[in-house]
Amino acid sequence: MLWEALGSVLIGLAVSLAALRWLPARFGEFRPRSLALATGPTAALFGALLAHSVLGPGHLPATLAVSLGVAVALLSLLLRQGDRARRSATA
Repeated sequence: MLWEALGSVLIGLAVSLAALRWLPARFGEFRPRSLALATGPTAALFGALLAHSVLGPGHLPATLAVSLGVAVALLSLLLRQGDRARRSATA
């Protein structure tokens, strides 16, 4: 379990660093770098815990794949929309 946790944290950190490097303009002033750098490893660790609870021990590649998916999904929530005009619900 220790290797799963360490691997998932490293995967989450790599995903968050890659997102900050490839999409620097998409992270706005209200979503700072530190939030993205903290969300990646935390989300990956949560994904690894969830996968380990469901699959059990001995499924390292599947656990790391789930942690990658959870980290990418939660980091995508931090991205701002483009310069599109926002419509209100009453319009």
